[in-house]
Amino acid sequence: MRYLLTYLLSTILTVASAQNNILVFQSDFGLKDGAVAAMKGVAAGVSGEIKMYDLTHEIPAYNIWEAAYRLMQTAPYWPAGTVFVSVVDPGVGTTRKSVVLLTKSGHYFVTPDNGTLTLVAEQLGIQEIREIDEVNNRRKNSQASYTFHGRDVYAYTAARLASKTISFEKVGPKLPAKVESIAYQKASFTDGKVKGTIPILDIQYGNVWTNIDRETFSGLGVKTGDKLQVSVFDGQKKVYEGRVTYVNTFGDVPEGQDVGYFNSLLNFSLGINMGNFSEKYKVYSGSEWNIIVTK
Repeated sequence: MRYLLTYLLSTILTVASAQNNILVFQSDFGLKDGAVAAMKGVAAGVSGEIKMYDLTHEIPAYNIWEAAYRLMQTAPYWPAGTVFVSVVDPGVGTTRKSVVLLTKSGHYFVTPDNGTLTLVAEQLGIQEIREIDEVNNRRKNSQASYTFHGRDVYAYTAARLASKTISFEKVGPKLPAKVESIAYQKASFTDGKVKGTIPILDIQYGNVWTNIDRETFSGLGVKTGDKLQVSVFDGQKKVYEGRVTYVNTFGDVPEGQDVGYFNSLLNFSLGINMGNFSEKYKVYSGSEWNIIVTK
């Protein structure tokens, strides 16, 4: 019976994580030149059946943390078996590992192991990690190129994986189930204070998104319409201190008023009705930006 259960669990995982011919690209390349098109061209050369999509190519240059967040923000909405390529790689050509992460949710992430996997590994769980074998999983005749692994290694390997040209086991050797991680303030409630980090901005509107979930926030025991005391720090430097009204949505207060609300990911956020909180108060984002909320 034990062997039967093991077999069934293995079969369920295999079905859930089977590659589905979908390939999603993310990078800090922008769209001003041909870098993104080159990656897609390599993928199309592997298989014309692959469905290719863009997550974003507007990650700020070298910003590994933002790449990590955008993957976490987006990946759960894609079906199991989807292969993501994330290329924010300031260490390209150095000794950092090129890996593929298979999460417990059945998603694949092809990327340098430089912190990019910090949040999806926590959110979706690590099923297995393999280092890319660049002898077998590299674009033909590209060995002399050291600065465009996004094209020569990641897009090529991801396309082979997405199209089932190779199995996950053929990516390369298995690694310990641990990724390089970026340290940040986890959401917590202690001594009447909710603490968290400001991982990202809602860029278009200047809203400030935190990682404070509803359960952690509930420790404050507040209701909509209450005032909250908010302090924001860039490292050890206090950048903002003020009071905001806790609301369900922006239209609950007059135009121009500061608010605290829960965003589309159900995390506590700061904004201004018809205004830009980040711009007005010079509050930005990253693993070093922290927030404290009290009554």
